[in-house]
Amino acid sequence: MVWMTVFHFCFDLSYLGYWAQDFRADPLWTGQRTAIVSLFLFCAGLGQALAVQQGQSWARFGRRWGQIAAGALLVSAGSWFMFPRSFIYFGVLHGMAVMLLLVRSTAGCTARRGRWLWLAGAAALLLPWGAQWALTGPLAEWAVYFNARGLNWLGLVSRKPFTEDYVPVLPWLGVLWWGLAAGQWLLSRQSCVRWLQGPLPALLQPLATLGRWSLSYYLLHQPVLLGALLALGWVLGRTP
Repeated sequence: MVWMTVFHFCFDLSYLGYWAQDFRADPLWTGQRTAIVSLFLFCAGLGQALAVQQGQSWARFGRRWGQIAAGALLVSAGSWFMFPRSFIYFGVLHGMAVMLLLVRSTAGCTARRGRWLWLAGAAALLLPWGAQWALTGPLAEWAVYFNARGLNWLGLVSRKPFTEDYVPVLPWLGVLWWGLAAGQWLLSRQSCVRWLQGPLPALLQPLATLGRWSLSYYLLHQPVLLGALLALGWVLGRTP
């Protein structure tokens, strides 16, 4: 969450014209984005393993899922206001809403066959590469359909869409599955369970609080950052 906040703060500086950076093409920023999203989704998979192990009901899961889906709609609405030509229609929350349903549905059987989950995750990570090869080669005539907004949320595209955030089901479902598999592996070992149940160091308590309120923080941090930068610019007499 801290890394994401710093990343978005830098993005906001660029967006408001205070610091010229290329967040779409510069490997410094695209690499960080990939790492942040990967860590976020891997932790979400770990969380699902813990929730299932603790007996979380489908009703409770559904309430949390509804919050994520509602958050995704808010992100779409807010981004359309700020970026009407590149608004977010399938970003990280949209992707999580779809992928969590798939992960939760497979959590029961994978608890007994965890090793297959690693293979399924690897397949999910590799499929977009195969799709890109096919859609730029032997199946090029199908690219127009898979690249369109109606299907590009799957991730089987020949080119990425023009949008401020894009987290399709593939390959990111693989990261979530790997998080689930890792969580199930850890929870199957008593030494790891005892370590997880131990007291959290005081230094990490603020991060734990952020984790408990991760959705609210995710939705609010960007408006707060942008508002603070705009207010600072107004005080300093600088218009972005």
